[in-house]
Amino acid sequence: MSAASYLKKHTEALVKDVGIEAACEITGKSKATLGRYYSDNDEHGDRFMPIDVVAELESASRFPHVTSALAELRGITLSYDHDKRNSTSKGVNQDVVALAQRFAMLMGEYNLAIADGQITVNEAKRMLRETLALQEVLLEMKLNLEDEVS
Repeated sequence: MSAASYLKKHTEALVKDVGIEAACEITGKSKATLGRYYSDNDEHGDRFMPIDVVAELESASRFPHVTSALAELRGITLSYDHDKRNSTSKGVNQDVVALAQRFAMLMGEYNLAIADGQITVNEAKRMLRETLALQEVLLEMKLNLEDEVS
């Protein structure tokens, strides 16, 4: 997958996380304009969401999808600011349980996806959602471990 395609997939995830109607309200952009930002069509291949629009949407999203994708493309690991946590984790023990549950859910999706020997687009999307949820738990666990060290 190319970097452009990767960014477009994460842009789509960001818009869907916020919700298309809410994204339109937040950004002042139309559904069509937002759709062009993540469209895989050749005619929209060079269109990307402006950084100020990304910032507006990520402030309303549960996860910084595009920022995370940009970081991953550069091999950078992100860490959340303590004051901006979205979850109410009670510590590492709870995180370990959540991690095991999320991993089990991901493996369940994978098992269903490969049952017929082919992973469909919808199956891949479900696995991507579980992977994202697993990543969020890992980030929360990292923060809790950092709290225990300091």
